[in-house]
Amino acid sequence: MNRAERTRILNGMIEAAAEAGTKIREMAATGVVARSKPDASPVTDADEAAEAIIERHLDLLLPGVPMIGEEAVAGGSKTKPGSTFFLVDPIDGTRDFIAKREGYTVNIALLLEGTPALGVIYAPALGELYAGGADGAFRWPLVPGIKVENVPEERIRVRTPPKNVVACVSHSHLDTETTGWLKKRGISETVKIGSSIKFCRVAEGKADVYPRLAPVSEWDIAAGHAILMAAGGSVKTPDGSPLHYGKRKEDYEVESFIASGGAQF
Repeated sequence: MNRAERTRILNGMIEAAAEAGTKIREMAATGVVARSKPDASPVTDADEAAEAIIERHLDLLLPGVPMIGEEAVAGGSKTKPGSTFFLVDPIDGTRDFIAKREGYTVNIALLLEGTPALGVIYAPALGELYAGGADGAFRWPLVPGIKVENVPEERIRVRTPPKNVVACVSHSHLDTETTGWLKKRGISETVKIGSSIKFCRVAEGKADVYPRLAPVSEWDIAAGHAILMAAGGSVKTPDGSPLHYGKRKEDYEVESFIASGGAQF
């Protein structure tokens, strides 16, 4: 896949995320009803509507390339990832969305041979869209309903870590393992935020590391992985091994990871 083709695909992914984000905001304004999935996690009509929009875009963008979406998998989809496939979380942070907090995101990633190659994260309530690929990582201040080509882009890059390293941690899933990991490395300054925005904060140099020492789904992190790599960072297992995606037999679960900017931990 050459550079021009990757640019075309990334632009299409951005359009998909932007339209999905606009729909989510429209549905949020009229009120949404949450229900529980078989695993007891919440889902809303907005999750399903956004995933349908994204799937329509991706089918036109790369016909025949499978899309592994969180809600489709929860509904029993048997779609198998190939050497090239998409990973999608239509609303990462559904609990935040239901609670009317702003930190939820739309996540879309293209995987090549099990590695994130392109990623888009859109936080419609925050008005922030991030994308990363072969040409680097970028941020747009994007309000739902506005086309991305009508707003200026900003190239983002990880920073050289300052003396006092800043870690992004989950505001709802901070566990003793993560707390211990931070303490062992003398990291006391943390930013508590939800969803995949944590990857973006590291990618744009507002934080230095995001440790996750508990299981998470591949669609939660693949887009952020691609963006952070494009910004000069890395995402690895705690022992420094690379992450591999498309593990259908393991329910698309990632056991743990360390996402870092300009320093290795």
